[in-house]
Amino acid sequence: MDVQGMLGLWWTVPTGLAVVGYACSLAGLTRPQRAVWVTARVVEVHPPGHGESGKHAIPVTVVYQDPGTGRKFRPRHEGKRGDPVEVAWVGREFPVRFPRRRPERFYLMLDSEGRTSGVGGPNCMVILLVVGLVVQSFFVWGWQWGLICVGGLLLLVVALSRDGEYARARAAQLAEGVTVQGRVVAVTRDVCTDSEGVESVDHACVVAFTTHEGVEVTALRTEGIRDVAQSLGRDVPLRYAPADPSLLTADPDHERRERVSNIRFVVSLLLTGIAAIGVGVYFLHHPWPLT
Repeated sequence: MDVQGMLGLWWTVPTGLAVVGYACSLAGLTRPQRAVWVTARVVEVHPPGHGESGKHAIPVTVVYQDPGTGRKFRPRHEGKRGDPVEVAWVGREFPVRFPRRRPERFYLMLDSEGRTSGVGGPNCMVILLVVGLVVQSFFVWGWQWGLICVGGLLLLVVALSRDGEYARARAAQLAEGVTVQGRVVAVTRDVCTDSEGVESVDHACVVAFTTHEGVEVTALRTEGIRDVAQSLGRDVPLRYAPADPSLLTADPDHERRERVSNIRFVVSLLLTGIAAIGVGVYFLHHPWPLT
């Protein structure tokens, strides 16, 4: 079987999985759709101690209720069942899902946006199909059409990306934020080994601060604090959004640099996509001089 035949055969697997996934979503049969979604409230915060591992972020104890039986559950979440919690305070609420009649098998989510329909898997299959189309276009239609497809894929990525929207919303909330004095109460330590057996040590700061509303917040920070490994006991200024203390930064300048970097990346994708389409269209009508 030649390359073209192999690519054509490869398309059938993600296509079938995507069709089955979307069909299950329409029928309400995906795991998130069949699960029970409730709101959990943090009742205890267990920040890691100095020198302990920070790979589980900030462990918290949450309370939620099974609507079917009315029974309350009080499990401890350490980042293994769902999303890790990097900013926590007593009273913070999270969406939690669990299988019906199995409320002890909970998964904590930082948010539920786009996660209740169960179309994440099918969407990934569609992405694979689009990438496959781009790859196959080089073999079937020629490199000119391949460039056009690559450019179209880049423009599609730019159009669907929400990074810019998220960055603008975060910047707007922090711009109206409040600055308080925080304190590094612990420095976590994790030893990592790469594929070649070389060890490296990662540190993160456990920072505690009190909002102007009197809420005691604990956060795990790796950016905006200089000399993290030696920062225990240091006072650091923190800027947070009053409406959501989980939006905070220890270095507003770093935030601005990140936004500029994200904008540059999106613009580079946009320009590259336009250039690829332009070059492909040009050489469709003007043969390559070396061929």
